[in-house]
Amino acid sequence: MKKDIKNICVKYLMNEANAQELENLEAWLKKGKNKETFATYIKINYAMDVNMNPFDKETAKKEYLERIWKDKRSHKKLRRIKTFSYAAASIVVLIAASFWFTKMGNTIIEPQFTEPIIVNNQIQTGTDKATLTLENGEQIALTKGASFQTQNATSNGEEIVYITANSQQPIVKDSVSHNTLTIPRGGQFQLTLTDGTQVWLNSESQLKYPVVFNKGETRQVELVYGEAYFDVSPSNNHKGADFKVYHKQQEVQVLGTEFNIKAYKDETNVYTTLVEGKVSVTTGSKTKILLPAQQSNLDIVVNSLGIANVEVYDIVSWKEGIFSFERKPLKEIMTTLSRWYDMDVIFANKDLETIRFMGSLNKGQNIVDVLNDIKNFGVINTYEINNKTITLK
Repeated sequence: MKKDIKNICVKYLMNEANAQELENLEAWLKKGKNKETFATYIKINYAMDVNMNPFDKETAKKEYLERIWKDKRSHKKLRRIKTFSYAAASIVVLIAASFWFTKMGNTIIEPQFTEPIIVNNQIQTGTDKATLTLENGEQIALTKGASFQTQNATSNGEEIVYITANSQQPIVKDSVSHNTLTIPRGGQFQLTLTDGTQVWLNSESQLKYPVVFNKGETRQVELVYGEAYFDVSPSNNHKGADFKVYHKQQEVQVLGTEFNIKAYKDETNVYTTLVEGKVSVTTGSKTKILLPAQQSNLDIVVNSLGIANVEVYDIVSWKEGIFSFERKPLKEIMTTLSRWYDMDVIFANKDLETIRFMGSLNKGQNIVDVLNDIKNFGVINTYEINNKTITLK
């Protein structure tokens, strides 16, 4: 490791690196095996520090969490934060220290790993793909690299854009036609509605929406299931018309803002996270107002609706090509990854399900690299891949 890069690494760990140094570190981490070198450097130096000083796991975790939290807060624009994913993916070694190192007197013990077994790996990295269902029931496969056009919309295989409402003639309410965009496991897609609202749809999601909105009336779409990020066109651009997102369990009303809704079919909670602006979340007779960096949690089982402050980046980074996990149980993490990689996960050791993990993973990585990262961080001992099934041990 070159001396200048080593100095930048030290500054990064001390939260003293400036913007230029962070850019240099990012560029260096993208080349060859530098990420592995960086991770090894951290492990060696961290181990030395543990040997020389009394080790308190909880205090160490807290310090590292606060350090990364401050680093994220210093780069408020989500799209700029994305560029630091390489460093974040390596720095997770620090957070995983409680797995890598066990203090027994003055001895540091590293877990012994077993080589993974890979048989006919059929797991593919997710990509841009969706199924568009037209108003007449016709279904069209949208895939990356393939263009498509209808009277109302065009697609380049990564997103579908509808003709702006300004070019449409006034329409009768009863004549409004709807399209449905369905994202399968292993997919993602973007959508621009006729009012200019942008929507990012995550894997295993479905959105129903009008081909064109009635001018001056409430703009309504339905998140049937899954996860979606909305960047809503302001109401003052549409004669004051507000925007509503329906789900069978709740209604979100906005005037113009950015927010994320997570409502998967196999989960008993619906999460709405506000990035900018203000929204109201209503379910039954309950209504909550969200402010930026707040999240509502609708528990479907007990019909409760609560609000908590959250780290927005960890929740919405998926749309920027990053999975960011902040002390999430491994079972929850693997559920997220299983949707993106369209795979099944088995825990041979059920105790692994509750182990918490913090770090960032690039959505462009193949599954073997992802699992090796998790294994190298000491979270699991080994894994097996057989066709499209992963077994964690």
